[in-house]
Amino acid sequence: PNDDRCFIEVDGERYSWRDGEGVMFDETYLHYAENQSGQNRLILFCDIERPMRYRWAQAVNHWLGRNLMSAATAPNEEGDRTGGVNKMFKYIYAIRRVGKRLKAWNRTGYYIIKWILFGGIAAAIFFSV
Repeated sequence: PNDDRCFIEVDGERYSWRDGEGVMFDETYLHYAENQSGQNRLILFCDIERPMRYRWAQAVNHWLGRNLMSAATAPNEEGDRTGGVNKMFKYIYAIRRVGKRLKAWNRTGYYIIKWILFGGIAAAIFFSV
């Protein structure tokens, strides 16, 4: 609708749709779209699959895409289901914003905390099995 109230935000960068302009983004980054313009919008999303060298990696990629994407579904109309990942988004994004602020303030501290958290999660998984 050529209105800044109709946008997609990807990893903190906002883009407002304009007639005749395309948008390409990596869906692995946190993203959401909003339309508060009062006008309908029609958007075509297409997945572009990167060729992979090994068939087993391709199979894993397809399985993850099929299962994780259903967990991340977003409602478009009244009565549509919302996936669990989508329900958790506001909490995940709040953590992401804190991480980005920490990284801008102290890059070394950010990486130390990041790897301590990853190590803690890995240890919790390893020792719970």
